[in-house]
Amino acid sequence: MQRVIYALLALVVSPVLCLAQAEPPSAPTPQQAPSAPAPATAGEPQFPPVNEANFDAASPTRADVEGFLKASWGYDENRVWEVYSIEKTTAPGVSKVTVLVAEKQTPQQIANLTFFVTPDGKHLIAQDAVLDFGAKPYENNYRLLQERADGPSRGAAGKQFELVEFGDFQCPHCKDAQSIGEKLTQDFPQAHFVFENFPLVNIHPEAYKAAAWGACVAQQGGSAAFFKYADSVFDAQNALAGQGADQALRNAANAAGADPDKIAACADSTAGKNAVDASLRVGHDLNINETPMLFIDGRGVPMMAVQYDQLKKIVEYQFSLDK
Repeated sequence: MQRVIYALLALVVSPVLCLAQAEPPSAPTPQQAPSAPAPATAGEPQFPPVNEANFDAASPTRADVEGFLKASWGYDENRVWEVYSIEKTTAPGVSKVTVLVAEKQTPQQIANLTFFVTPDGKHLIAQDAVLDFGAKPYENNYRLLQERADGPSRGAAGKQFELVEFGDFQCPHCKDAQSIGEKLTQDFPQAHFVFENFPLVNIHPEAYKAAAWGACVAQQGGSAAFFKYADSVFDAQNALAGQGADQALRNAANAAGADPDKIAACADSTAGKNAVDASLRVGHDLNINETPMLFIDGRGVPMMAVQYDQLKKIVEYQFSLDK
């Protein structure tokens, strides 16, 4: 059941809990749920009876919590839950919500998921994260990305269905994720796929420079040129950590059909740096602290945390909500 709770938190409640670039933290320790009245049969979890006395908070309502859980977990047919309590706390207006969760494959294993909802009903607090709450918990991120994610793009021109990847050219996981992005654009031709630079400068000293070169390639040659540049940089990623970094970037610019001297000059100018800084601001406003991170109409999912089939289900489900 520990795997279940970690997956719930990492994929749905708080994408920042699953680090793709750094070592992942220890999985949260599941709490023991109240004893069920009888053993569960396969596929039918036996949740303990709900005590109405445990619903003494005026807000959120059970319908509010169910709406949030459906938006977050509805893509997974194997997941079942029960809103077990919505209680007042000693902090005025702050409510404590407890949800019992199980999987149909292992229905006898029931665990608790607990979070707190703020007085305005717009946010929840889970562990050390403050997240949007409600029936449309990803809407604010969705609108932010539609307005501000203007990096190199491919796929559909319209932004109704928006896939935005935040990546770092020196991040090994980002290199692995490129094939995922390509598959998503093939499987979802209605999607507008955007790449946003998010160099992790504290651990990747050449990532910012590579991002600035990429921004300048996009400015001078368009999105198609950028993705050729990106492919070349990722292919030669090992060179970024050594003395061959500059040559690797020049080779990548050549592969994109750009003049390396012009790209180098641009990357050292405010034009190149401002583009990277703008992308970083978007990522920081989304509380990103890892790469590669994919946003599906505002819903953040660490790209390397799930198998492609599951990621595809999440995309399909989120797009169905945003038709």
